[in-house]
Amino acid sequence: MPEIEGEPVLVVGLGNPGPRYVGNRHNAGFLVLDELAARIGGKFKAHKANAEVLEGRLAGRRVALAKPRSFMNVSGGPVVGTARFFKVTPDRMIVVHDELDIPYGSVRLKLGGGENGHNGLRSITKSLGTKDYYRIRFGVGRPPGRMDPADFVLRDFSPTERKEIAFVIDRCADAVETLLSGGLEAAQNTFHVD
Repeated sequence: MPEIEGEPVLVVGLGNPGPRYVGNRHNAGFLVLDELAARIGGKFKAHKANAEVLEGRLAGRRVALAKPRSFMNVSGGPVVGTARFFKVTPDRMIVVHDELDIPYGSVRLKLGGGENGHNGLRSITKSLGTKDYYRIRFGVGRPPGRMDPADFVLRDFSPTERKEIAFVIDRCADAVETLLSGGLEAAQNTFHVD
């Protein structure tokens, strides 16, 4: 990840706004951003780009944390608006999101690639005009039986999953910091071990 003196990295967490969605699997990105905010020691504030934003330092780098205030499927507008405000190019953007194709508790990182049916990523890619941004993928696993994946991600984490969730959130936050400090390969070598 290129380091440009004085310019921040934008770290975006994906989720849906409002109390109804707080514990949903689809809000994994928001949960990780809340942990990063705690590490910075600050609070999110409303921003004109239709996002909650917090500026600070992580892993020795200047960062802007952002949680879009729009619904997941139209998060591209707030993400692009926030990126423009901070003059951040896609190669200095990290998006933290839930991922169905990864077992619960696993964390994966990548640069670019497909959206795997994730409407939040699809909206961001369309708004940015590129797929070339970093992703921290919070594994939520596949739905049981024939449950619709859209219903599954809009349900709260199960009681069993909640027992482990603090650990998974912590691992995802650590992955963001490792990506910031050591780059993609170092972060993949650290987190792609389970």
